[in-house]
Amino acid sequence: MKYMLLINAGAVDGSGAAGCDVREWMAYDEEVRDAGVLVSGESLADLVTATTVRVGEDGRRSVVDGPFAETREVLGGFYVIDVPDLDAALDWAARCPGARGGGAVVVRPVADFGA
Repeated sequence: MKYMLLINAGAVDGSGAAGCDVREWMAYDEEVRDAGVLVSGESLADLVTATTVRVGEDGRRSVVDGPFAETREVLGGFYVIDVPDLDAALDWAARCPGARGGGAVVVRPVADFGA
């Protein structure tokens, strides 16, 4: 079953997790690859590069810089993993450097529409 691990970093510094460095991310990345569970994963560019698009009921498009929400977390990246069950996905999420130091990893099943 496929699960998405959404990595929410602290918004103050955008670094992911306090006390977590690039070597830890590289090691985790290698671990999910070597285990054969990685489907895909990406780190996202800084939040200041984001643009939000909304379409009103009248069909008109609104484009603004941001989002600029009042939040302590920002989505910093994701992994999609293919593991047997939720328990395995939670184990991989707990190993992720982004789950430490004020960060969090949200685990969500990827919907399968039989395609």
